[in-house]
Amino acid sequence: MSTPPGEYYTEERWQNWLDRIEEEDVDPEDEDSARLLLNLQDDAAIAVAKILTDYEDGPLDKEATLDELTGVREIVLDDIDIDDEETVMLIDGVQTSLLCVFYAAEEFVAEGAADDAAIADYIEAAADAEAQEDLDAALGYCVQAGTQIIGGSELPMEVAEDLEYGLVSEWVNGLDSLQTAMSDPEVVEEDES
Repeated sequence: MSTPPGEYYTEERWQNWLDRIEEEDVDPEDEDSARLLLNLQDDAAIAVAKILTDYEDGPLDKEATLDELTGVREIVLDDIDIDDEETVMLIDGVQTSLLCVFYAAEEFVAEGAADDAAIADYIEAAADAEAQEDLDAALGYCVQAGTQIIGGSELPMEVAEDLEYGLVSEWVNGLDSLQTAMSDPEVVEEDES
């Protein structure tokens, strides 16, 4: 069953997650808090996966798909109105992870899955580019890896585990959520704990 246009993800849904995170006094060291942040990330990735599925199955054409992705991206990557700086930083980490998910989805719709290298090679190239402080190239390589995940390839977790903490590891974290969402696009309920 396809989702009506504009209903894949709403500002209200995103705001409900933000309100809940603000109420919970999130601590990244706490398992429940970490799960709440991951659920926020997974929920947005699931919306992206549903849009891509409807694109591949036919209800959405290329233009409508890109419009839907843009709509979700604008909701999720918008500035956050929360007073607690630590909470804002934690949500910013989720937004950073999802940035690569949106770019990968848009690239997949525009160009299809990248086929010049394996996912692991793209991730390693991204890590090398980050080490050289070429963040645009690093993001580009992660996006290419993401297009392959959307195309059905597996993200090798050992590659992700070997990454130094930084933007590439954040982006790969988002790609991991995307991979999960593509294989099982079940809605994460906002009241799940």
